[in-house]
Amino acid sequence: MNVRRRHISAVALTAVTALGLGTLTACSSDSAAAGNTDRFDVVASFYPMAFLAERIGGEHVHITSLTQPGQEPHDLEISARQMGELEEADAALYLKGLQPAVDKAVGLAEGPTKIDAAELTTLETHGTEAGGHEDEHGDEHAHEDEHGDEHAHEDEHAHEDEHDHDHDHEGADPHVWLDPVKYAEVAEGVGKAFQKADPDHAADYRANTAALVKDLKALDGRFRTGLANRTSDVFVTTHAAFGYLAERYGLTEEAISGLDPESEPSGARMKELQEIAKADGVTTVFYETLVSDRTAKTLAADVGLKTDVLDPVEGITDHSRGEDYLQVMDANLTALRTALGAR
Repeated sequence: MNVRRRHISAVALTAVTALGLGTLTACSSDSAAAGNTDRFDVVASFYPMAFLAERIGGEHVHITSLTQPGQEPHDLEISARQMGELEEADAALYLKGLQPAVDKAVGLAEGPTKIDAAELTTLETHGTEAGGHEDEHGDEHAHEDEHGDEHAHEDEHAHEDEHDHDHDHEGADPHVWLDPVKYAEVAEGVGKAFQKADPDHAADYRANTAALVKDLKALDGRFRTGLANRTSDVFVTTHAAFGYLAERYGLTEEAISGLDPESEPSGARMKELQEIAKADGVTTVFYETLVSDRTAKTLAADVGLKTDVLDPVEGITDHSRGEDYLQVMDANLTALRTALGAR
């Protein structure tokens, strides 16, 4: 759709130099790369953003994902070709704070409308322990983290407007898509951004957004009902991706490592988790398919626990328990119900 530039701009060339990407070559005119189609061209940073673009954009969008299926998104490096695709796109849809290379590349790209999902909901800070409990109305209470600090959590309907709240998200947990309510907030913001950037198809974007939000609200309902009667609140994961999900449904996530899935846990943390598992009736240590399961299996073996997959839905592969976000999240619900003794 983008007809403003047929050649990569000087800004893209500067970006390539700044990112150390080497020689940039323009995409061929007959390719399906961003900027070379008659549709609204969206470059998405990784799968959860591509899923939003696909559901909201429908037939009107052409999507290019910077992160390939099976690729660990946190460690993504941007290629020269991808920098060119960003420069030529109509929109760049990304989640600031998750992929540093993407954040830098999007900041340098001159061409696209930039849609930062982190600006469309409220981010929080989570460590290796995260969780919260809700009362019968669903309001989240303040809780103490492992250091004794209190964090006040907002009601799901009381987040600030995207233009008014603090945009400094450094150090915040970016895994908002694992909370269906927050993901729905992001979807609504993406829908509005598409409507503004491509007004000719605004009505379809509006309808598609409403349908997606309805599906996400139904998913939230399945989690609330499915986890209502359980024997334990605590679950253990390899890295702290599920803090928002834990808070939404009154659970406590205990992660072997922090937000970085590749970080190595300390001996003290492993010992602490062994004690937590025994004290809280933990039955399962969860791991994910895109990173090593070694530490999860080590901890499970030390305490005599089972292992299972809890998928952070950062990409869909042949090993995924479903073909899209909604199916994989339903599989996650099944796994959590089993681990937490839900009836």
